[in-house]
Amino acid sequence: MSTDPEVVAAPGAWPLRIALIGAGRIGTSHAELIANRVPGVELAMVYDPVDGAAARLAEALRVPVATQSIEDVWNDPSIHAVVIAAPARSHTDLVVAAANAGKHVFVEKPMAVTIADADRAIAAAEVAGVVLQVGFNRRFAPGFAAARAAVDAGTVGTPQLLRSLTRDPGPFGADPARIPQWTIFFETLIHDFDTLCWLNPQAIPVRVTALADALVRPDAKASGHLDTAVVTIEFDNGAIAVAEASFCAMYGYDVRGEVFGSAGMVTAGDVRVTDMTAYTAAGISIETSRLDSDLLRSAYLGEFEAFADAARTGGPSPVPGTAARTALAIALAAIASVEQGRGVSVEEVAR
Repeated sequence: MSTDPEVVAAPGAWPLRIALIGAGRIGTSHAELIANRVPGVELAMVYDPVDGAAARLAEALRVPVATQSIEDVWNDPSIHAVVIAAPARSHTDLVVAAANAGKHVFVEKPMAVTIADADRAIAAAEVAGVVLQVGFNRRFAPGFAAARAAVDAGTVGTPQLLRSLTRDPGPFGADPARIPQWTIFFETLIHDFDTLCWLNPQAIPVRVTALADALVRPDAKASGHLDTAVVTIEFDNGAIAVAEASFCAMYGYDVRGEVFGSAGMVTAGDVRVTDMTAYTAAGISIETSRLDSDLLRSAYLGEFEAFADAARTGGPSPVPGTAARTALAIALAAIASVEQGRGVSVEEVAR
């Protein structure tokens, strides 16, 4: 691997050749968008260590190269960038390796689960001179982007109360024993933490208080699996934010946000797939989504278009590693709050 600047994809490279790392559910969804929907981009390689996974996805999308060797990704000079959709706990090492190989990096959340690892990933990208973008997709959802624009325009005045929620669709069918501890904070609420910081720009989160329990699967609590949580975040501009998560929304995937301020309020997000409502003899119904990749499809597309633009021009990153570090610090403070039964300073865990 090399950090020689000449290895980094040249600005304006066209098409931008991307390797996908991880051919699971979200990786497969990302691959379809990159291969078919993002202009000026070529999905050139798929890597997954699981036997046959990369080959099956590559065949379905007519990707020229499938591999079980990560070294094939790092050593191919024609690969300009990588999209990391591997298991969360592998993200930091993959970011560092990709940066060292001179590849621009898009990494799914969380970028890291410790502050030391977050700093390691950020430093590797800076030294290599590559773009590092984190997959906080809500920034690219039309409603959330419009809400941020309204905040920037002063429509809501001074932000005072903020809210963000994530409810995964039910019924909950996963095996809790296979879900890493604190997943609800590291992999679910991490989106809400970033959203709340992004919707309260220039403010710094200072204190976190969290409650969490196993309400969906009480039998899994002893193994450390928590499926329901509420987190309160206090900011240095006086604003108070609430983040909420559940692993079992029986009506489908649900993502929403709100900013209330001195001059008004904006809301974003909707459980509905469309604004169509059916009125029949059976009652009134709306269509909801079971998958984030369906409900937030335009957001996923938007973040990849932004990544491609940043990689071709050399940046800046639309969602930098520092944003992931801030959201992670909130997650770590929330975990400490649950463990200790008290409010926790963000600075206390972010050192």
